Amino acid sequence: MSNAQRSIPPVGFGLWKVPNELCADTVYEAIKAGYRHLDSACDYGNEQQTGEGIARALADGLCQREDLWVTSKLWNTYHAKEHVRPALMRTLQDLQLDYLDLYLIHFPIAQAYVPFEKRYPPAWFFEPEAAEPRIEFAPVPLHETWQAMEELVVEGLVKKIGICNYTTGLLHDLMAYSSIKPSVLQIEAHPYLTQENLIRMARLYGMEVTAFSPLGALSYLELNMAGAQDSVLEQPAVKQAAARLGKTPAQVVLRWGIQRGTSIIPKTSKPERLKENLALFDFALDDAEMQAISALNCNRRFNDPAQFCEAAFNTFYPIYD
Repeated sequence: MSNAQRSIPPVGFGLWKVPNELCADTVYEAIKAGYRHLDSACDYGNEQQTGEGIARALADGLCQREDLWVTSKLWNTYHAKEHVRPALMRTLQDLQLDYLDLYLIHFPIAQAYVPFEKRYPPAWFFEPEAAEPRIEFAPVPLHETWQAMEELVVEGLVKKIGICNYTTGLLHDLMAYSSIKPSVLQIEAHPYLTQENLIRMARLYGMEVTAFSPLGALSYLELNMAGAQDSVLEQPAVKQAAARLGKTPAQVVLRWGIQRGTSIIPKTSKPERLKENLALFDFALDDAEMQAISALNCNRRFNDPAQFCEAAFNTFYPIYD
């Protein structure tokens, strides 16, 4: 099967918040543990270290390049058509790769351009050293960005393209103007945010769906964007299934994500968790357990620009209504 025909592996390793000093070794160990799907992004600030880990794993014969599915994401400051290809080339340089399996638009948000030589990755603030730093936006329509993404596929630099953090309305719009259709939609999804309508619509459009933050609050505790009381792992429906199956609550929640047809990208720097998060294919939840976990939905979104942009970056900018 060619890379262009491959489906995204069901369990990936997420690179968000993996510390730079641990990242190369963590990526190496993830590949050694059996991960073949790596989810990266310019904004994570660790693509160079990710590339070191990949290169070492390939050199040591842990796998071949074609065995890996490597995803990265176009940051908000590079939405203008003339900036899309240079942004990808910087990512490829850092990852030490000739192509990506998947390149995603990270947010449907266009920010003012920040040159590489000024700051990389540019992050959210336009001028971090300003007395009152803020996000500065750019008048770049999403169709312009998508057209530049399509050119990357034509050039053979990426196998597939897709989007993150899009709503159903943006999907309808994208499907109307795209020549190369999006292959993957990546969204926050977990038992507290099941996103059933959005996932159903994406599938009707022929897209695969990847769920980030598949364990919900766990990724956000250290950022003070969630509290311990927000953990889905303490819910009776999850604990009861874990007890029946002899699995951890985290494995139950991750299995729920896979069993509903999404790929998932849990993240951890702990070696024991690397293996635990992959060990999801020797058990299954029954229909009642799936329904009970899905019923935990309360539309609790942890990654919401309306909240974090205002709290951390002095700028109110919602993208979800």
